[in-house]
Amino acid sequence: MVKPTKVTNSIRALRFASGEMTQADLAERVGVTRQTVIAIEQGRYSPSLEMAFKIARALGVRLDDVFQYPEDGD
Repeated sequence: MVKPTKVTNSIRALRFASGEMTQADLAERVGVTRQTVIAIEQGRYSPSLEMAFKIARALGVRLDDVFQYPEDGD
């Protein structure tokens, strides 16, 4: 059985590192609701590629600094 992989993110840590940006602040910059930011942070929702780039830009970092995809263990 193949174990599903999951994209992880560092949004919460990056928000705090950027000077205490709130979920609401990030949501406003990206053009989504605070609930959407919460769902993405918690891994319950994977953003579109366009939204992922907007999140990275809002946080002032590269896309791969925000989102990580685990390497294959095989």
